[in-house]
Amino acid sequence: MNIEINKETLVALYGNSNSEGRKVLRTELGEKFSEILPVTDRIKTFGDALEELGPDHEAVKSYKDIEWKLGAGQEDIKAYLKLRVITDALNEGWRPEFIQGERRWYAWYDLISQEDYEALSDEEKSRCVGRSNYNADAGGGLVYSYASVASSSSVTNYSARHAFKSEKLAEYAAKQFIEIYADFCFRPKQNKEEVG
Repeated sequence: MNIEINKETLVALYGNSNSEGRKVLRTELGEKFSEILPVTDRIKTFGDALEELGPDHEAVKSYKDIEWKLGAGQEDIKAYLKLRVITDALNEGWRPEFIQGERRWYAWYDLISQEDYEALSDEEKSRCVGRSNYNADAGGGLVYSYASVASSSSVTNYSARHAFKSEKLAEYAAKQFIEIYADFCFRPKQNKEEVG
């Protein structure tokens, strides 16, 4: 007996299943699993990434071992561990080898103030605006960025281990998990009472 299920129903069924239910769906769909149910449809939250990898995955175990120990002011460490889980889940077993010629992608942000962002038009928000000088660079955090002559190129020479197997996945992660990346990159806001 064959049962026809549309993609939306399959995504909902997968998302609402426990690990055993997900395992059955993977087995039944076989080699076409990732084609029928792409990883970007399966992983929308950090919880989805945890479920996708399962409790025995090294990144999940590392997160579970330390997350309860982390107190206020350590959101960056917790976010780093979350991003390891998310990256591994989205990469579906692919891991960078960091060898010459290997292509890998990273979440990339153009960091500007909230006021500057709100002043941009919708068209400007959709593209990266560079700096026109002989050269400009910024290092640290997720990427090292360098622009020369009319900001015509950018390079990533240094980066975290959160590498993706495709540009599409890196862009998806950057947008879908922007709050977790923000926790990783920035210090948490303090209450005025704490500053005093």
